[in-house]
Amino acid sequence: MNTHDLTLRQLLASRNARLAWLLLAAAIVLTVIAWQFSIRLVEDRTEARFQAQSQQLKTSIEERLLNYEQVLAGSAGLFAIAGSVSRQQWYEYIHNVDIDRYYPGIQGIGYVKRVTESEVAGHTASVRETGVPDYLVTPPGERPFYYPVVYLEPASEHNRTALGYDAFSDAKHRDAMVRSRDYGVPAVTARVVLVQEALQEDQAGFLMYYPVYQGGGVPATRAERRMMLAGFVFSAFRTNNLLDGIVGLIAPFLDVRIYDGGVVDRDNLIYGSNLGSLDNVFSFTTSQTLTHGGRDWLLQTRTTPAFDYLAADPRPPIVLGTGLVISFLLFVVVLAVTRSQLLARVSAGRYRAITEGAANVTLIMDEKGSPLYASPSSLDILGYQPNEIQALALQDFVHEEDWPRLRQGFKSALLAPGKQMPAIAVRVRDAFDLWRDMEGTYTAMLTVPGVNGVVLSLHDFTQLKAAQSQLHELAFYDPLTRLANRRLFRDRLDKAVSHSRRSGESAALMLLDLDGFKQINDTLGHDAGDELLCKVATWLRSCVRAEDSVARLGGDEFVVLLSRINSTNAVARIAETILSRLCQRVRLSGHEVGVTVSVGITMIPSDSEDPGALMKFADLAMYRAKESGRNTYQFFTPDMNIRAARHLLQQEELARALEEESFLLHYQPKFDLASENVVGVEALLRWQHPEKGVLPAQQFIDLADETGLIVRLGELALRQACIQIQALERAGFRDLKMAVNLSARQVLDPGFLDMLRQVITETGVLPEVLELEMPVALLNEDPQLLHTLLEPLNDLGICLLLDDFGAGAWSLAALQQLPFNVIKVDQRLIRDVPYSASVTDVASAVIALAQKLHLTVVAEGIETPHQLSFLKAAGCTQGQGNLFSYPLDEDALIGFLVRQHERSLIS
Repeated sequence: MNTHDLTLRQLLASRNARLAWLLLAAAIVLTVIAWQFSIRLVEDRTEARFQAQSQQLKTSIEERLLNYEQVLAGSAGLFAIAGSVSRQQWYEYIHNVDIDRYYPGIQGIGYVKRVTESEVAGHTASVRETGVPDYLVTPPGERPFYYPVVYLEPASEHNRTALGYDAFSDAKHRDAMVRSRDYGVPAVTARVVLVQEALQEDQAGFLMYYPVYQGGGVPATRAERRMMLAGFVFSAFRTNNLLDGIVGLIAPFLDVRIYDGGVVDRDNLIYGSNLGSLDNVFSFTTSQTLTHGGRDWLLQTRTTPAFDYLAADPRPPIVLGTGLVISFLLFVVVLAVTRSQLLARVSAGRYRAITEGAANVTLIMDEKGSPLYASPSSLDILGYQPNEIQALALQDFVHEEDWPRLRQGFKSALLAPGKQMPAIAVRVRDAFDLWRDMEGTYTAMLTVPGVNGVVLSLHDFTQLKAAQSQLHELAFYDPLTRLANRRLFRDRLDKAVSHSRRSGESAALMLLDLDGFKQINDTLGHDAGDELLCKVATWLRSCVRAEDSVARLGGDEFVVLLSRINSTNAVARIAETILSRLCQRVRLSGHEVGVTVSVGITMIPSDSEDPGALMKFADLAMYRAKESGRNTYQFFTPDMNIRAARHLLQQEELARALEEESFLLHYQPKFDLASENVVGVEALLRWQHPEKGVLPAQQFIDLADETGLIVRLGELALRQACIQIQALERAGFRDLKMAVNLSARQVLDPGFLDMLRQVITETGVLPEVLELEMPVALLNEDPQLLHTLLEPLNDLGICLLLDDFGAGAWSLAALQQLPFNVIKVDQRLIRDVPYSASVTDVASAVIALAQKLHLTVVAEGIETPHQLSFLKAAGCTQGQGNLFSYPLDEDALIGFLVRQHERSLIS
């Protein structure tokens, strides 16, 4: 009989009525017990569900933050590989990562660059040239370093408003950035309102910063990390966007609140689901601490009326039903529960089999493995219509090498009904005859109503695998030469050192630097330089064995790791082979250029077992090879380390002296040789050393040029000289000219012309009274570039003087093309006049050449009357030297000029 046709009258009239009454009596007693038990069971189950959802929510948030941290680590790796990343490269990388699809909640991924105060103008101009015309570093103000946002992708209208913003100026950002910089780890800011969200202050957010250091890896000490910091990559998050998806999926009916800093306060609230009761009534609550990126978040979850409603169970009220109808009610409840469970299982089974994973292809197969159903996603992913897959055998579009594993997985699923089998990697051929990388998981649901089959879920990760492969390539290999990069080579070096330590076998590390590569790059262009680097990489591979490693560290630096070397003689032979192979002439961009290389060698483990020390020792040996004439090799010796330490100490001492303004100027008068009247002075830099006294420029100027401090030191000397010439004018000496020495590095510095104009403007000096003395070696630079640099100086009325004329090798053609007004004969040509006939002839020829070029001739280093007589006879116009006056300080210079003036009045 159908249960729906059974009436109460029939049940009472049946022969089972007595048993029903007995059941009713027993049911009344059991009802009370079951009622109490069911109430407690529902409460415990509700609390367990609440705790499970709360814990799962915490775990999911932590996993998502960790995934986003890995995205930032990959972004930082891009800078470690490439050294510098263009806006287009940044766009392509972020586009490939596809954050909108795989990393919801990220407002954007960007790069913050550390810029010094002196670099702000040049930095702003360079960014504007890359397509951001309104780029500006904000907020304004003077500070030692700026950290503007240079790149931010996706480049939405809101995100573009953040470009140029110096987050370091904000305390919340600064705290995270300092923590990230000092410890080399990702760091999360406190609760902030994003710059690009300024009009939506109800939307809380935060940023995650990841440091990028110069040269790739994380420096060993905090001081080094502060010094080597290049910038930060960062992710900006809108908290609601980040967490709504997680909360909605895991705990849709819980009231979720997250407080920054672990303190419950309205100002610290960074996320609230706003699902709580207006009366603040809840059944259960719990608090958990989330720690990530140096910040503590307090995760507070509470039940809501909706949660309590869904967790409510109808059985306790039913158990309390009247005793007379308890059997019937129990039957109805059981029948209703059974019917509800059946319908729920049918719906859940169909939903799970068909819709699980939007990026999946879901197949339902019978016990023999024939497809019964294919999800509509098969058309988007594989290009097959669902009915096409049903008409094919699964073996028809699975790679023959993967089919046995997939078939075995099917059999294993049949033996474990309802259990999801481990994922199986397979290659599936799509409708376009292309192989796609997929993962398949089986679940046997033969007895599940609505499914009645074995479910195979195929997840497509073709694009993800390609992206991972590309990321691996970028992370470990140089994109230009295809050699191992610094990061991969460091790993190989670590393994070589460990092997040498265990086995006792020797190895060798060779650091190579191309001689004159910068000149090739500057004169023939970067394309020619890149072509040369690729050729060098090929040559190096041919010089070493298969078990040896060749890598490019960056620029024109290469490194070779020789494993299992018997002796230093064997290393020397390989070094000679490399020198012989690389020492040749090649044709680049239509020009034939010579290639040589300097090689530094250190032995493992005799020199050191520390990879960092080995790299340092090889570098020291390489520089010693350059000092020895280049195109040679040098083995590391301990005294090189001592010299390097002394050199570093001198650099630090010089930098500290510049910060403490321990430099001053002395002035040597310059005379007209015909009238012997003072016509000008030359500013000579001096270092007021606290221990050694006043040091002349010859003792520190090369070191300043090598370290780059010459640019700041030159600006200091120029400014003091301009101030001094103003003082001389006020003292009545208005016709004197002030000569200031410049190095080639100063003149070629991109900011030189702007600096010069600023100093002239600030000091009020007339450009006509300035003479800029430039080294003759500058003539070896590109003439067109020099003309571009010097012509504006000539237009200002500044006198351009070529120093050390007659010394070294230089281009006469370049001299004719450049706007020089004066040449100063090198004092080495004057020193032996008139005692050496050959030197005297050379000096005469040099002076005559300058006169033919219509240049004023100045001689320096005049110390004897014989030299003065020779110079007058040779036609030299002006001169200076100890014969006239030693270099004088400011007070002595005024006294000297006064005496000269009085002498001229008497005569």
